[in-house]
Amino acid sequence: MALKVLAVDDSLTIRELLRACLTNAGFDVDVAVDGMDGLEKLPEAAPDVVITDINMPRMNGFEFIDALRGGQSPTTVPILVLTTESASELKQKARAAGATGWIVKPFDETRLVSAIRRVASYDA
Repeated sequence: MALKVLAVDDSLTIRELLRACLTNAGFDVDVAVDGMDGLEKLPEAAPDVVITDINMPRMNGFEFIDALRGGQSPTTVPILVLTTESASELKQKARAAGATGWIVKPFDETRLVSAIRRVASYDA
């Protein structure tokens, strides 16, 4: 059974890059355009791992992480932040909110796939 990933990013280019990269790695990929869309798609997507950007309209990545961890139906699904931001205080804020890891864009496909498998405790 393929590992399921929900990728949340407002950039169409990044969503399509993630879809192509992760599909080629054998993952089942759903995408969302922002945190609100991600929350709406979460139940049906039933992801093993969530990837989220930070800077998005309507609901940013921090708000999205907060909603996943403390909302009406809290989840323990691993959350990887994929963003252009690299400030240590933002990384600490994401971890405090419940993020599992942090990857800076542009991403290396091999490292991203490895990180997803690692946080999902998945061996290919």
